[in-house]
Amino acid sequence: MAEETWNRVGGQVRAGAIVQAGSVGELHVHEAALRAAAVPCQLPPELAHFEDRADERARVLAAVAEGTGGGGGPLVVALSGMGGIGKTALGFALARALLDHCPDGALHVDLDDLRRDGAVESADALGDLLRALDPQNRPEQELRARARQYWTATQGRRLVLVVDNARTGAELRPLLPASAASVVIVASHGPLHDLDGVRLVDLPLGPLAPEDAVNLLRRIVADPRFAADPDAAAELARRCAGLPAALYVAGRWIRRHRRRELRRLVEDLTTELDREGLPVVEAVWDAAYASLGPVAARLYRLLPHHPAPVVGDHAAAALLGADLDEAADALDELDAAGLLERRPDGLGMHALLRGHALRRARAADADQDAVAARIRLVRWYRRQAGRADLVAAGPRLTVSAPVAEAPAPADVPDLPFSDTGTALRWLEDERLALYGCVRIAAEDGLDEEAVALCEALWTHFLDHRHYADVIDAFGRGVAAAVRSERLAATVRMRCQLARPLWEQHRYEQAAEELRLAVHGARLLGDSPEERKLRASAVEFRGKLASVRGDWAAAVPDFEAAREEHRAIGNAYGVMLQTYLLGRAAVAMGELPRAVELLSEAHASAADLGRERMTARTGFELGSALRAAGRHAEAARLYEAALAAARERRSPGDELRVLEALSALGEETGDAAAAAGYRSAAEALRGPDGSGGTPIA
Repeated sequence: MAEETWNRVGGQVRAGAIVQAGSVGELHVHEAALRAAAVPCQLPPELAHFEDRADERARVLAAVAEGTGGGGGPLVVALSGMGGIGKTALGFALARALLDHCPDGALHVDLDDLRRDGAVESADALGDLLRALDPQNRPEQELRARARQYWTATQGRRLVLVVDNARTGAELRPLLPASAASVVIVASHGPLHDLDGVRLVDLPLGPLAPEDAVNLLRRIVADPRFAADPDAAAELARRCAGLPAALYVAGRWIRRHRRRELRRLVEDLTTELDREGLPVVEAVWDAAYASLGPVAARLYRLLPHHPAPVVGDHAAAALLGADLDEAADALDELDAAGLLERRPDGLGMHALLRGHALRRARAADADQDAVAARIRLVRWYRRQAGRADLVAAGPRLTVSAPVAEAPAPADVPDLPFSDTGTALRWLEDERLALYGCVRIAAEDGLDEEAVALCEALWTHFLDHRHYADVIDAFGRGVAAAVRSERLAATVRMRCQLARPLWEQHRYEQAAEELRLAVHGARLLGDSPEERKLRASAVEFRGKLASVRGDWAAAVPDFEAAREEHRAIGNAYGVMLQTYLLGRAAVAMGELPRAVELLSEAHASAADLGRERMTARTGFELGSALRAAGRHAEAARLYEAALAAARERRSPGDELRVLEALSALGEETGDAAAAAGYRSAAEALRGPDGSGGTPIA
């Protein structure tokens, strides 16, 4: 970039300030710098009905005023108590009260959302938090690297973090921000005895006092019957045992029966309780369930089969096999009855109510209805995932039926994916449901759907490394393919599983999957698609060798894959293998051959109209030319790659190119250009110093 296009400003510019310059040739506004000013807030809207806990709140505020900003890490507020006692509601209330003290953002993570077979994948939790701090951030692959990113991103920031459903202190510890000025509020069923070495405020929560319980009922219902019959109100509060979760449902139940005397309602509840010998909360929920219409009651029984914490209209319609309006009405009715909870990202079902709904389903002998609902749900998500992946990644090698042929539940419309960004955002927003549907499909013998979902999640995995979910899902995909005796699907699934395994340094497991994949690929037929899949398996084996630094073993695999693609006329496959061979030549110090191979790959990518690969091959060719001393040619290719990265809004690729341009400027003695590119790279990195990791 020419010297005169740089507008230099000494010192730092405060957000919102005005900068005046005599003249400006070009203005580059880096999105990362703008994002840094955004303050994340992941707290749900404030509850209209919240009562008491004044002593606990006062204690926390006093501890915060006295104890943050010094050494010893962030202040940890540990809320413990039985389910339904109001830990999460109090946690959010405390976080809102601390927003002025913690102006750099409020974050939330529910560890039960990330729990698989009882264990939390800390890397996934850190990935979610890093993306909350910067939505464009690409977390590193390994847990230790993500932890370092997180410490960098939180150092010096005053944050409040709410952590739900922790079971041990060991689950919480990796999520603690680096800044001593931050506050962490953690909710758990019992005390976190292994949480030592931190500044801790331990707050075990008990039921609400009788007076507070009645006041909460009055807030929920605002009904004159409470004033007319205070004794009945007190009895109802006593029957709810001071549990906010039960009081909330009881209040909504009373509201639905406005024409009955309060005492009669309480007597009915008491009679049912005594006759059935039910726990207190169960009787309250049974009364609310009995007041539902048939469609809402059926949806209530089916919702525990939805594998994500939040459910929307489309997923509810798939469960019911109904249209969107009917599903939306049923969700509204459940919300009005107090049988759903409002989470930061939508409506969901409390864990206690999930258990109650399953008991109601067993009582209704609704097993067959649940089986059919699970099939509809899996097939709807399979279809949407395939459509989203097609928009995001374009046509590519798959072994499953084309998305146009994928079955979809009647009356449930497809989602509109208008562009790549919309599709990718939906895949990330719905990832818990999608990976959960892989588990359902595998458990229910829906092997074709399990494989198809795994294939559709491949592009999402490349952008979002949720390793616990990915390895679990792709492992189930392998099992489903083997069980269904579909050789092509088995090869494909083993290749998909190998990559997250090797990225987690589980090299021997990855090598075994690829050994079996390559062996199976040799047994495939000679159709173009089968030969393409055979080449893909060999390519994966070569990539594993390259990751392990064994380029001599990688080269023959890339060459064999290229010949297979060339034989079937697959120009894209030939281009990709040529690119991989060029990278191998660079790594092995064979610069003339690297320039030759990468030039061929770059020209082919441009001819094929593959913009992403045109930029990527151009960057790699530029690096080879730079290593060969051909600086002017390298600079032109770097500039083209930079423009392409900005056009794609890819901060990871943009950062990589800016760093290369800065290094090139230093090598050629152009200090001004080097400083300009270095400054742009620093702005792009943002507060955590990472700026995102480009995908190889």
